[in-house]
Order: sequence, then C-alpha cells, then structure tokens
Amino acid sequence: MKKKQKQEKKIFHSIFKSVFWFFIGASLGIFFFVSFLLIIFQNVYSNKVYSGVIIDGVDFGGKSQEYVKNFFLEKNKKIENTSFIFSDGENKIIISAKDINFGYNQELLAYQATSLGRSKDFFSNLSLILQAYINGVTLPPSYHYSEVNLLKALDPMIKENYTQPISALFQFENGKVKTFKASEDGQEVDIEDLKNQLEARTLTIISSKKPRTFTIPVRIKVLKPEITTDKVNNLGIEELVGEGNSLFQHSIPNRIFNITLASTRLNGVLIPPNQVFSFNKALGDVSSFTGYQQAYIIQNGRTVLGDGGGVCQVSTTLFRAVLNAGLPILERNAHAYRVGYYEQDSGPGLDATVYGPSVDFKFKNDTGNHILIQTFVDPVYLKLTFKLYGKKDGRVSVVNKPIIISQSPAPASVYQDDPTLPKGVEKQVDFSAPGANVYFTREVIKNGKKIISDKFVSNYRPWAAVYLRGTKE
Repeated sequence: MKKKQKQEKKIFHSIFKSVFWFFIGASLGIFFFVSFLLIIFQNVYSNKVYSGVIIDGVDFGGKSQEYVKNFFLEKNKKIENTSFIFSDGENKIIISAKDINFGYNQELLAYQATSLGRSKDFFSNLSLILQAYINGVTLPPSYHYSEVNLLKALDPMIKENYTQPISALFQFENGKVKTFKASEDGQEVDIEDLKNQLEARTLTIISSKKPRTFTIPVRIKVLKPEITTDKVNNLGIEELVGEGNSLFQHSIPNRIFNITLASTRLNGVLIPPNQVFSFNKALGDVSSFTGYQQAYIIQNGRTVLGDGGGVCQVSTTLFRAVLNAGLPILERNAHAYRVGYYEQDSGPGLDATVYGPSVDFKFKNDTGNHILIQTFVDPVYLKLTFKLYGKKDGRVSVVNKPIIISQSPAPASVYQDDPTLPKGVEKQVDFSAPGANVYFTREVIKNGKKIISDKFVSNYRPWAAVYLRGTKE
C-alpha cells in the first residue's frame, strides 16, 4: 500500500514539473514573440508617431515629428492676424497674435506625439502602443505665447501706470511736527490678471474660423508702502481729512514773501482732540519784528501798506481746508470788500480775514484724534495749499456754491492830491471792487445724520479805486 502511494506521488510530481516548465517555456515564448513583434512595430514606426495618437481631433499615426510641427505651424498662420486691444481706460495698445507668437505650441506637440510609447519602461510602452492602436490615445493640445514680447509691447502702458509707494516719515520735536510725509499707496499693472485673461480666451481664439479682435481691460492693482502713516506715530494721524487751496497770482514780491513765511510757521502745528484752534494765537505776532514785510492790507477803510500784508491769504486757505474737513467753525469774518486774489479759483464769499488780536479765525477739532496742519507753497504757479491730516470718522462735508443775493457797482475813482509826488505823476493806491451780498451753506453728514449746518454770509462794500496825484513842483 505504501509502495503504491509513493509511486503515485512520483507520478504527480513528474506531471507538475512538466506542466510548470511548459508554462514557463510558453510564457517566455510569448514574451519573446511579443518583444519581436514590438521591435518590428517600432522599426516600422521609426521616427514616426505610433498609430492612434490623436491631437485636436487629428490622427497623426505614421507621421514624422517635423510633419506634426508644420501642421500646427500652418494652423498658427490662420490666427496670426487675431488682434488684442489692451485698454487701461485712457490709452489703448493693439497687439497681434503674431507679435506675441500666440497659438499652438508646435514644438511641444510634435515632441509629445513622437515620444508616446518610447520611454525606458517596456511594459508602459507596450500598454500605450496597444491602447493607441486599438482605441486611440488623445493628447491634449498645448498653446503658448511669448510673455517677453507681450510685456515689451505693453511697456509704455506699464510704465505710465506705475507709481512707487511712499513710506511715511514723522519727526516730533517740542510740541510740533518737524518732519512729516504721509504714506502714499503706489500702483502697477496687474500682469498676472492680464495673462489670465489672455489664456482664458485661448479656446475661443483657436476655434475661430477667421481672425477676430479681443478687448482685454488692463487692471491696476494697489501697492502698499512698507511703512504707513499710522505706524509712525501714536497720535491717531493716519490720513488726509481735509484740503484747501487758493491762488495768489499777480501778487507783489513782499506779499508772496509774507504768504510763504506765515504758512511755513503754521506747517507742522498739531491740534489736540477737543481743542479750539485760534489762527492768531497759532501764528503769533505779525510785524516787521517777526520778519514780515510791508504789503497791502485793509485798515481804517483804506487799502494801505502794512506789515504782514498777505496773511489773510493764509487764513482764507485754512478756512477752505476746515470747511472741506467738516470741522465746526467758531469764528470767521469776511473782508470789507471783494479781494480779487480769493476769486481767482472760486466764487466770492470763500474768504476769512484776520487782524490780531481782535479779528480771528477759529475752529474746533472734534474728531477725537490729533489733527496735523501741513502747508505747501507752489512758487511757480503761486498756489497755496493746506492739508489737514488725522483720522476719518465717517463725516462727509458738502460745501455748496456761493449765491450772490445782490450786487452794486464800484464807485467812481477817487483822486487825491499828494505833495510828496512830483507834479503830473499819478499813483494808484487802492483798487476798485463791486459790492455784493453773498452767502453759501455747508452741511456735514455723519452716519446718516446731519451734525453741522452752516450759513456763511459776506456783505462786501463797493470799493473805489484811489489815485494819488502829485502836486510837488
């Protein structure tokens, strides 16, 4: 019995070995046969795209790499007259698809088509070749454009729209700001957005049967400075809250000197929260002892030369800045007559005269933060600017245009004898101005509520020109 079992085991092992080696041999045979077929197939398609490789709906099987490249080059020629209009709202630059080499990426597509099934992995190659031959393999089309050419063509617009951000400066000494420069945002063309817009139109451009024109808006992005105004001080000064301007063209040199001197002395003044600002107190003594020169002022019903002529140009400009900032005005006085300087860039009534110590201009800082006064004199254009910096609290100031209620003509010129002038010489010492009753209103709104409602009335007397006639022999 045992002998019989041993014989059966021998027979089983013998059959198993035979079957095992048969399958090994068959597998090796099939492997070598398939390898042989693959080698033959690869030789047939040497330097050619394997059958069933499809790009953009076209089977490039059996075609050379150069053929694929030229095929897409021809397609690019059909779209090279497509135009792109890049507009920033004011300027436009027109660029063709040819200018930026926009179209199919023929080099990459030709390489991808011929590289499929030619890796170092035998089984991967076999799988891809069989898949392409039986069912086809579709490669996604690839597109390109020259970013270098695009930026070169858009360079004028990019430069035009670039502003460098400015970091803030703030130096505080002895209760006054010695050096101040508010931070300023910069800007530049959003290049990434431009590229995204261009790429988003690719399929539309490629599928068009004829050249088309596409408008691409050039968007501008804000560049923040490294140091903003709020980071360089602890006084709550963050931004511009009000600005006022006035012109003083045709002023005599002494008047220009006084305007510059007075505005310089107010530059850097800080107004604490809840403090009432007095122009006369902040400016101090106005006389030859404090550096002022003689220029025309209104005194005792006459326009005469006096120390500090032109200071009212400074108070008038500050008055306009305070109006626009929406601050409460506690004292404002109009001039006795209409002064031509103050109407060079506005209607009548937007002036504020001062004459220390009694005639003053006052307002209150009710913003809850410090306010910084900054002054700027343009010596070429003869323009004075006041800028008030602080922190906005949501108030909006609406200053309405002046309304002239009534007017009266200037009186006839007045001639007065002057024994100090040679006979036959005339000298004008006062200038004519028509009279007028004028008013304007202002409303300040905060959080939907009216917090200030002003009416500023000016009664200007008609003013006669005065001439001195020499009587000296």
